[in-house]
Amino acid sequence: QVQLVESGGGLVQAGGSLRLSCAASGRTFSSYAMGWFRQAPGKEREFVAVIRWSGGDTYVADSVKGRFTISRDSAKNTGYLQMNSLKPEDTAVYYCAAALRFTVIVGAFDSWGQGTQVTVSS
Repeated sequence: QVQLVESGGGLVQAGGSLRLSCAASGRTFSSYAMGWFRQAPGKEREFVAVIRWSGGDTYVADSVKGRFTISRDSAKNTGYLQMNSLKPEDTAVYYCAAALRFTVIVGAFDSWGQGTQVTVSS
């Protein structure tokens, strides 16, 4: 089992930036992919970005492409989601998650962090 702890959320004005971190512990993470998802009130959990831990392949949702960047520091076992040009519609609880394959399917992720709130004011 992998344990994940997010940090870095907060309140920011539209156009601002935040960087979320996700620290992984437990099993060796090299065979995993780390994904970021978000969930706004009354809406389903939505895929944001994913990175293959070994190799660094990435995939980002169209809704955030060009604004959000996913990365990882293997030495620190920590993943990041850099969010720039934030919009009010980016407001949500953001979760990191781990899966044993490179995928965007929420059901394939079996370890989840506790979530961190991101609020973008207009």
